[in-house]
Amino acid sequence: MKVILTTNIKNLGKIGDQVNVKPGFARNYLFPNKMALRDNKKNLEHYENIKEDMKKNEEVKLSDAKLLLDNVSKLKIIFSKEADEKNQLYGSISKKEIIEFLNQNNIKIKSDDLILKDQIKSIGDHLIEINPYINISKEFTITVNKN
Repeated sequence: MKVILTTNIKNLGKIGDQVNVKPGFARNYLFPNKMALRDNKKNLEHYENIKEDMKKNEEVKLSDAKLLLDNVSKLKIIFSKEADEKNQLYGSISKKEIIEFLNQNNIKIKSDDLILKDQIKSIGDHLIEINPYINISKEFTITVNKN
């Protein structure tokens, strides 16, 4: 099914792109969330009328993403966990724990925006990447201390 995107979507396209997607994805996700329009003459004309508003919305999202990365860079992400004598954690630190830590510090990110380079299963410093918007990402260090 061919649709016109009304927002930038990671791994799919930018505003105004005409892309092919599966019908179920369009019906169940893109249309209800007002992220796309069906590709026909009427919607193409409608898109031309609202294009400026969409671009302003995307600029706001871009500035919010930059602000989010600045706020995270001011924060030291430190976890204290139980570990054995070889400095291996009993378990691991998950995306969910990192997101909860950030939420406690008034920084809200989605699970899709957080990328773990490797599983965090040992004491020390580990790298994560936060990608809140298309082509904007930054690496951060997580410190894990022995409890």
